[in-house]
Amino acid sequence: MYELITLLGPTASGKTPLAAALACELDTEIISADSRQVYRGMTIGTGKDLADYIVHGKSIPYHLIDICNPGEKYNLFEFQHDFHKAFAAIRAKGKTPVLCGGTGLYIESVLKGYKLLDVPENPALREQLKDKTPGELAEILKSYKTLHNKTEVDSAQRAIRAIEIEEYYLTQEPEKREYEPLNSLIIGIDIDRELRRAKISRRLKSRLDEGMVDEIRHLLDAGISPEDLMYYGLEYKYLTLYVTGQITFTEMFNQLEIAIHQFAKRQMTWFRGMERRGFRIHWLDAQMPLEEKTNRILGLYAEN
Repeated sequence: MYELITLLGPTASGKTPLAAALACELDTEIISADSRQVYRGMTIGTGKDLADYIVHGKSIPYHLIDICNPGEKYNLFEFQHDFHKAFAAIRAKGKTPVLCGGTGLYIESVLKGYKLLDVPENPALREQLKDKTPGELAEILKSYKTLHNKTEVDSAQRAIRAIEIEEYYLTQEPEKREYEPLNSLIIGIDIDRELRRAKISRRLKSRLDEGMVDEIRHLLDAGISPEDLMYYGLEYKYLTLYVTGQITFTEMFNQLEIAIHQFAKRQMTWFRGMERRGFRIHWLDAQMPLEEKTNRILGLYAEN
């Protein structure tokens, strides 16, 4: 029997409305697998779309959204433990949770039961790396491992943290697996490249109209440093550069649009890699009507 239904796909593929419709049909709850939606006050930029969690007037319970303060550095280790708390609580009710998101590493870590270590800060190492250029940091990180994800080095903070983690792992003895792998039905939303690009561009314009710039200003006014905001990447990186006067609005829009397109491409690369690593993903066309997609998933779920 499936313990979990996992719904994955690139940004702007329509995961959340589908997850909510599915959860409504199954009378269950959603666990978010998004590395940025954990932060309070970062709503428009992370695309929480909380209205999607209301289906036919019913509020669908969700987990791991708005659980951290902005400026904190939530990580994979914390996600894995928070996921299992929510997972156990939902399973205790006799329900099958729906895991929904686009952060591939988060999803894979819980499906495979990765053993992760809670890596502390290394002040001495940080001092040693603080004046390194982004290129130098990338080269140092490459000495530890092959870089599969460019977001690891898209800011100095991220790169230093990645090096810190790799250095810590070198000195630690591997421990036994903390969590067992999960038997999950995995559904992927496959969206045509050109349609995805059009939706990303349209959604970016919409979020700017909804007040995404004001959201950034509010976070800065609340005391979050520009460096800490830029750490979160994409919208928070480019809008912070704009709000602090380092780039123009047009430069911000164009650079951010390109970065989101590149991000969506990397997401799909990760998901295809999951298939090569042994995961069976049932792909559904994003343009398929919502009800039809929901019924297809329910049919696959009933087969196990």
